[in-house]
Amino acid sequence: MSYVAPIFVGILYVLLMCLVREPHRRRLNAVMVGGAGAAYLSGGGLGGWEFAFTAVATYVAYRGLDSWTFIGIGWLMHTAWDVVHHVKGNPIIPFAHSSSLGCAICDPVIALWCLGGGRTPAELLRTVRVETGVNAK
Repeated sequence: MSYVAPIFVGILYVLLMCLVREPHRRRLNAVMVGGAGAAYLSGGGLGGWEFAFTAVATYVAYRGLDSWTFIGIGWLMHTAWDVVHHVKGNPIIPFAHSSSLGCAICDPVIALWCLGGGRTPAELLRTVRVETGVNAK
């Protein structure tokens, strides 16, 4: 399995999400992390713990409707769940053994972006210019 491809998938996700205007971008990402929280339900690899994780992930996603921080936390939670599934041998895609590992590599890329406020590259550049005192002209 390539460890680089999941990083590019995370970057592609971020770039595509940057095309969505705020506040819709934040709300869409809250829905996405909520869906990711339920991704393992159909496999049931961890029994009742799948329902417990999904309940917590749903709460975090709900809080994410108004908070990029909660969305980032949700992606980090999903990363941890991916690692557990990878170690246990119950991948997110049953016929792709390393799919949970790939997801565990991709998700922190998204989480970092969310924890940074889910800003577009242009918004990030404007912030850097203001903080460094560089004229934005």
